[in-house]
Amino acid sequence: MASDQPASVLSATHSLCPVCLQRVPAVREQEGEDVFLVKECQDHGRFRTVIWRGAPAFADWQRPKKPSSPRQAATRVERGCPFDCGLCPAHGQHTCTALIEITGRCNLGCPVCFADAGGGADQEPTLERIGFLYDRVLAASGPCNLQLSGGEPTVREDLSAIIALARRKGFSFVQLNTNGLRLAAAANYAVQLKEAGLASVFLQFDGLSTASHQALRGRDLRAVKEAAIRHAAAAGLGIVLVPTLVPGVNTAEVGAIIDYAARFAPAVRGVHFQPVSYFGRFPQAPADTHRLTLPEVIALIAAQSGGAIRPEHFAPPACEHALCSFHGTFLIDEDNRLQPLGNRQSACCATGPTPTALEGREKSVSRTARQWSLPLAAADCGCTPGAGAPMDDLDRFLARARTHTFSISAMAFQDAWNLDLERLRGCCIHVVAPDGRLVPFCAYNLTSSEGRALHRGVTRP
Repeated sequence: MASDQPASVLSATHSLCPVCLQRVPAVREQEGEDVFLVKECQDHGRFRTVIWRGAPAFADWQRPKKPSSPRQAATRVERGCPFDCGLCPAHGQHTCTALIEITGRCNLGCPVCFADAGGGADQEPTLERIGFLYDRVLAASGPCNLQLSGGEPTVREDLSAIIALARRKGFSFVQLNTNGLRLAAAANYAVQLKEAGLASVFLQFDGLSTASHQALRGRDLRAVKEAAIRHAAAAGLGIVLVPTLVPGVNTAEVGAIIDYAARFAPAVRGVHFQPVSYFGRFPQAPADTHRLTLPEVIALIAAQSGGAIRPEHFAPPACEHALCSFHGTFLIDEDNRLQPLGNRQSACCATGPTPTALEGREKSVSRTARQWSLPLAAADCGCTPGAGAPMDDLDRFLARARTHTFSISAMAFQDAWNLDLERLRGCCIHVVAPDGRLVPFCAYNLTSSEGRALHRGVTRP
């Protein structure tokens, strides 16, 4: 909705022209409660895209962070961001999560796909080559969280060997990004992956209605998703439900998805929302009405929880740029209600010394691995009464907290229309390109309005 207040420039940054992908200056411009990224290309004109809509206020969400260069840069600064990704020495954040695409094949043909999977016949990396990619990650940033992705990684018959190799290399937290079809098909498959060293399943999960599944995945997968959850839970894997949120498609199901996830706790560790971004494969070029910003996701959660979950229960990230994500941690009580653990004031670091990017990265790596893995059965650690002793309220809380913490988070990926290079330089989620370079997720998946990729499928010398 247009505001009667005149627009004011908040700050300057750089972006890319969504048509030619050339670097252009940009500003963040506020109009009422809404903030827009405004940029102009000499050849293709002016572009204005909403990046923040509503409360919490844009100004209140900022979190200062001192950049920290990669431990070992793989490329030189020549053309500037985002063309020198490798990581280059000018990147301001270490790898928190390294994502390796082990196949381009997929057993679904989703209308919406970040990776535009399934359309190519690219040769899959061998196990030996995947080992080389693991080594490149370790050299650049040291041990971090690892996500195996695609395409659909479960189409590979050697997935267990790929997971086991990652564990031998020193990756303690390995997560599988999957649509769940193969997990649902056979209960023993999840057991095999767990025995190989898998810790967590990042499960595509877009809603509870037939219409949402048909719109986003082309078929009704509700029974398949639940079977995948049950099989992964029985195998002892942590599960994160990952909805791609599209305005007018599944935004009315946000609260229902959270309630559904909580029913499967402690195996389901949380919900990680991803507002749709326009790269890879999507039906049409975006207008602002097609976008969903982080504060709007927070507002949907608050409204659809009946006020039980409130905006102040969420905080900016410790690792990536403040405008990239939010997170909140909750306790699921015995009545299956979510009780907040902390709030924005207690979770944010703004009142103390400005943290370094490396400090934020270390905090995020450990917290994510701990939260998204299935916890071990509660053991007597000296903080609960001995066997047979009565438990007071604190004892019960501590026992419950060891198994039933639950995260709600969201990640707002960038596309060619809303790309902010300041945000990109603070990215901690890096795709390992086939040639071994580490590329920020949004840069790797970025495509122009005509479908031309910036990094995907491009080999650098």
